[in-house]
Amino acid sequence: MLSKPKFKICKRLGPGVYDKCQTAKFSIASPKFSATSSNRRPKAVSEYGTQLIEKQKVRFSYGISERQLSNYVKKASHHVKGAGTADKFYEALESRLDNVIYRMGLGSSRRAARQMVAHGHFIVNNTKVTIPSYAVWPGDTIKVREGSKVKKIFDDLTQKMKEYNFPSWLSFDLDKMEGKILEKPKNTETFLDLNAVLEFYSR
Repeated sequence: MLSKPKFKICKRLGPGVYDKCQTAKFSIASPKFSATSSNRRPKAVSEYGTQLIEKQKVRFSYGISERQLSNYVKKASHHVKGAGTADKFYEALESRLDNVIYRMGLGSSRRAARQMVAHGHFIVNNTKVTIPSYAVWPGDTIKVREGSKVKKIFDDLTQKMKEYNFPSWLSFDLDKMEGKILEKPKNTETFLDLNAVLEFYSR
């Protein structure tokens, strides 16, 4: 069940923020929620307001703090200038270990994946990693720790993976319970306007 705070966040920022908002139930409930609000015509959003909304989308989508987000922007802007900055920014966000676990289909949400990493269920290149923000790179391997394979969170994984579509930059061997980073993440995100976020921080 979607909590009220998350429901309000989805209403304000869009259903892409949380997986649980991307359901028919949420779509049906949304008009009812809107009907309880004021009938006054909404004010036009300023450029700053639009950029602020996009920044909040990224924060809530990836479950990161303001400080973490700011640091990702600084690093991307420092290493790359111009049109490639957004791609570098996206790569940094997607290369977080908790996000990769989520993208591999091992966690039902980024929040769940973050908890799984923090509880020590994964090994990256033969080293147990418990830091959700740990950055992985092309060529890195991620394994489910031997002692964690029998945990309830990995039950029915075969069934869950049957219809799961992996991003092209990732692979996962269900028999070995091992995944691999094939290449850098491709910026195909349509829900997030990363350039607006970069502009917000450039003020």
